[in-house]
Amino acid sequence: MFIQIRSGLSNAGDFIQFTGRFFKEVLRPPYEFKEFIRQCFSIGNRSLPLVAITGFIMGLVLTIQTRPTLAAFGAESWLPGMVSLSLIREISPVITALICAGKISSGIAAELGSMKVTEQIDAMEVSGADPFKYLVITRVLATTFMIPLLVVFADCIGIYGGYLGMNMQSGITLFRYVAKVFEALSFSDIIPATLKTFLFGFFIGMIGSHKGYTASSGTESVGKAATSAVVAASLIIFIIDMMAVQLTSLLT
Repeated sequence: MFIQIRSGLSNAGDFIQFTGRFFKEVLRPPYEFKEFIRQCFSIGNRSLPLVAITGFIMGLVLTIQTRPTLAAFGAESWLPGMVSLSLIREISPVITALICAGKISSGIAAELGSMKVTEQIDAMEVSGADPFKYLVITRVLATTFMIPLLVVFADCIGIYGGYLGMNMQSGITLFRYVAKVFEALSFSDIIPATLKTFLFGFFIGMIGSHKGYTASSGTESVGKAATSAVVAASLIIFIIDMMAVQLTSLLT
């Protein structure tokens, strides 16, 4: 038990030091713009189909499951607003972040871990390049900016899925459905939900980079780094979401 606590505290300290190094070097030139753009495209392109399918199913299923209950109370007109609030406030940000934690964070950890094991990172240092800037900072910034965009895309697809789910039983037009959605939304719903997605993206990239960049020697360490990155990123997503919900409730 003591050994596990000691190991956990040691890993937490290493992660904090790794994060501090990121903030220390992120604004220091040179800047790897080309690699940053490439990572943004790679992260968004790899995750877009899965995020789109998941967002559509979430909106469709949520509408179909909720409609009978609201119809029993004569409140079916509240359905567009309820579905959109549920998606934008909580469901889309968390589910999309969890998908990206399983796909992106593990991919970053495996990629950097394999480079660490095969001594490619050491070779970059010997050649005079800065592997931390090229490998870590670009990936963390890419996840920080791309995860919110993926969440917004999932929100839009989810709302459209909700429209199709509602249109199965009632002939509401898309314009009327969208109008009801925006009637129910306010900036206090959108802004906090958007801000926490930046934290989701930052920690997804940071945890994956840390696990891969500090992987030990041996091929089995690559798999361990990818697995631990998914677990740690998923856990931190729930913790951030809990804190964001509590903070939002206090401010409103």
